[in-house]
Amino acid sequence: MALEALVPVHIVTGFLGSGKTTLIHQLIEQKPTHEKWAILVNEFGQIGIDQTMFAARDDVVVKGLPGGCLCCQLAFVLQAALVNLLARQKPDRVIIEPSGLGHPAGLMDLLQGEAFQDVVAVQDIIATLDPRRLDEARVRAHETFQDQLTMADVVVITLADMASDEQHARAEQFIDTLWPPRKWVHSTQQGPLPIDRLLSPSAPRPAAPAAMPAAHQALATSGPSLEGAFFDLPPPLGKAQQQSASALGYTSTGVRWHPAERFDLDRLALWMSELPATARVKGVFHTDDGWKQLNRAEGTQRVAASAWRQDSRLEVITPDGTLPLADATLPDQLRALGAWR
Repeated sequence: MALEALVPVHIVTGFLGSGKTTLIHQLIEQKPTHEKWAILVNEFGQIGIDQTMFAARDDVVVKGLPGGCLCCQLAFVLQAALVNLLARQKPDRVIIEPSGLGHPAGLMDLLQGEAFQDVVAVQDIIATLDPRRLDEARVRAHETFQDQLTMADVVVITLADMASDEQHARAEQFIDTLWPPRKWVHSTQQGPLPIDRLLSPSAPRPAAPAAMPAAHQALATSGPSLEGAFFDLPPPLGKAQQQSASALGYTSTGVRWHPAERFDLDRLALWMSELPATARVKGVFHTDDGWKQLNRAEGTQRVAASAWRQDSRLEVITPDGTLPLADATLPDQLRALGAWR
């Protein structure tokens, strides 16, 4: 099939909290009016918060794939979801956002395999980099963090407004050490990534990307970490559901509540601020001030309005052993604080 007849597929990779979803939102705001996009959002966490952060619209279809690593645990789920999207929605362009702990190699194997080789054209892999993460020895040494940047064709330095000039300079120096050199590097200090960067067709990618690390290969045999029943219906009133799973040195704990449950926004924010600095926290809640998104990364919290109404959700991802649950579940902690009543 001619290259121009294939559906362009873009992979936006990057470590936990590096601004992947924000980057995709910025690109959607610049989307050509004649194109229809499909967004596949994978989360290492258990319940899928990021999919709740996209407003409903006719020209952008969003599919969430939570509960494991898209590149290994959920490979078969991804294949089925992508086949379904391409057949039913007929998008002009697809953007795939793997988990912050996802390794691009398994995803590339799938997209360049027999099932999609005459259907999609994989474009340049975009990696997001929060300059502040280079200050964390644990992150710098994480094999997936290194491989995401090594496999990327291009890099977007994100959250630059939260980083110091020194941190930004170190990020640029770090990217300069990568070989071969990246095709281009964009810093959000210069504003949002221009849509032309996405729309410009990439040269055909060579097959046989880097092999997945052993930790990801082991996950590939374990399958998804959750059964679909957890998502079928909201929990009953007053009975929150909590699920946890661990892999790749991190633990995710997810909670869902009935949509009629109410939360105190100020006390929610206070509870989040007291979690360990290494915690990645995302949530969408029915608060006394309306439906709100809460997002915390690198100790910085943000609150925004949310169009989501199906249920309230919370996701906390931490390095193994650093979430102080003690004898209280997350819902119990929030109830004791008066954040959930």
